Amino acid sequence: MHQKLIVPVAAVVLAMFLSACAGSTPTTGGATASGTPVPTTSSASQPGPPSPSMSPSAPGAAEPAPSVSTPAAPTDPLAAAAWDALMSPDGEYKASAEYQAVIDEFGPVEPYVSIQAAEERHIDALTRQLERLGVEVPPNPYTGTISAPADLQAAADAWAAEEVDNVALYDRLLAEVSGDTALTRVFTNLRRASQEVHLPVFEAAAANGGQLTREQMAGLGLR
Repeated sequence: MHQKLIVPVAAVVLAMFLSACAGSTPTTGGATASGTPVPTTSSASQPGPPSPSMSPSAPGAAEPAPSVSTPAAPTDPLAAAAWDALMSPDGEYKASAEYQAVIDEFGPVEPYVSIQAAEERHIDALTRQLERLGVEVPPNPYTGTISAPADLQAAADAWAAEEVDNVALYDRLLAEVSGDTALTRVFTNLRRASQEVHLPVFEAAAANGGQLTREQMAGLGLR
C-alpha cells in the first residue's frame, strides 16, 4: 500500500516543480528552457534625458519671483489697464522692488540706484491715473518679497530681459486704452523709458560685469 502512494505523490511534486519553472520567465535578457531568446522588457534602469523642468539653473541666475497676492483689479477697462501696468509681474511695482533688492544686497551701485528711482516716478504716474479713475492704490505688495540674484552680473542679465517684457506689456496695454488720451500718453512715455533708456543701460551693465560707473552712466545720458 505504501508503494502505491509513493508514485502519485512523487508525480504531484514533479508536476509542481515543472510548473514553477515554466512560470518564472526571465524579464531581463536571457532564454527560456526551450532555448528561445527572451527580449528585455524592463527599461526602468535605463537613464532618460532630464526633464526640462528639472534642469538646474545657471550659476548666479536670478531666483524666480515668489507668488505675490495682489488685490483684485478694477472692473472698469481703463482702470484695469492702469492697474495691470502697476501690479502685474511685468509691471512697475515689481520692477521697483527688484531693483531695491539689489541695492539692499550690494549697496548703492549703478545702474540700479538710478533705475529704481525712475521706477518710483513711473509708479507715481500710474498712481495719479488710477486715482483719476476713482481707484484707491495699495502699497507695493512686492516690497520685501524678492531676493537679489547671486551677483550683479546675473542681476543685469535678468533685468535687461525684464525690460523687454515691460515693453511688451505696454504694447498690449496701449491697444486697450486707445480712447483715453491721458493713459495713452502715460503708457507711451513709460514704454519709451523702458525701451530707450532702461534696456540699453542694463545691456551695458551686463557687458560690464553687472554694474556701471558714474562716467559710464553719464555717457548713456544718465546722471
